[in-house]
Amino acid sequence: MFLLSTTLALYYLGSLVNAQSSNENAISIAAIEAHFTGAGLVPSLLSSFDPSALITVTFPGVGAISPGQSLTKDRGTDPRNLLVPANSSVTLQGNYTLVMADADVVGADESVGQTRHWLVNGVTLTGSSPLNVSTTGGVAVTEYAGPAPPAGSGAHRYVILLLPQPSSFSPPANLSQPNVGVSVFHLTDYISTSHLGVPVAGMYFDVEQGTATATPSPTSPVVSSTLKPAASGSSSASSSASSSKSSSSNAAIRSGHSVLAIPVAVFSLLASYICL
Repeated sequence: MFLLSTTLALYYLGSLVNAQSSNENAISIAAIEAHFTGAGLVPSLLSSFDPSALITVTFPGVGAISPGQSLTKDRGTDPRNLLVPANSSVTLQGNYTLVMADADVVGADESVGQTRHWLVNGVTLTGSSPLNVSTTGGVAVTEYAGPAPPAGSGAHRYVILLLPQPSSFSPPANLSQPNVGVSVFHLTDYISTSHLGVPVAGMYFDVEQGTATATPSPTSPVVSSTLKPAASGSSSASSSASSSKSSSSNAAIRSGHSVLAIPVAVFSLLASYICL
């Protein structure tokens, strides 16, 4: 009886831990989505941003960055340990494109293009938990070049995106071979003409040199307790996915205390049997 009860309790506890982890992922995904909107990246750079996973970007001497974190120019070099936490509800396989672009300051005219600082095609996700974003076997069209905003131009937003490459993926000739230097391109045009999928994950950070000579447009701070469901997409599929994800996020917020309280009860049950 003791063995059966202990086994059931441990199984139940494991299920609760997995559910809590999924809820935390849903809230974190909703938060990064809100950060992109609050920073003006949506809709000025991307018409929409509906990620299905998270990406962790680590810089030497800084650690894992948070959305919109301010870095100095020298701290934004050589990103390492790009990781995607495992998510049982999302299948991540096949090849991806990894890109980093300078979206300039808040309120900038994105129609003039963005400076491409990193572009690798054929990126794979390896390992298990978390998944490692591996560029080893990919085509480094543009090798990583650290941020270098002009002095006095304000805080530039450097956006890192991970996009799936479907079987129809076909990059333009001028951006299909390695060793293409840093230059201006149109990110959304590249995504469209290459037939890339929508970003599955993204992150951004700010770098500024000197004192800004102009005041940028204001941004909206993200408060996790006030996250709203994402706006409906143009297709029913994207609308359904957004609704499902938002429901998961809201459910996680509503049930936060009860989810944490149940494992305590389970441990109490275990303790009572151990004492017998």
